[in-house]
Amino acid sequence: MYRAGLEEILGFRLQGATLLVDPCVPKAWPGFTIVFRYRSARYDIAVENPRGVSRGVAHAELDGVALPGDHARSLW
Repeated sequence: MYRAGLEEILGFRLQGATLLVDPCVPKAWPGFTIVFRYRSARYDIAVENPRGVSRGVAHAELDGVALPGDHARSLW
């Protein structure tokens, strides 16, 4: 159940060495945060939903730098 919630609802999935974020959350959720540890690194991930949508990624940043549109779902 934990993995199903993480992958299907929060849209948080590790595919090989690539982290994908493609949330499908209730419209009422203003956002959520995840702390993810991968090998020796710690990643603090914040997802914001100011428009109250349930699906999609409009913008993504890594260390404060915007990712190109075609990489918006792929964080590394």
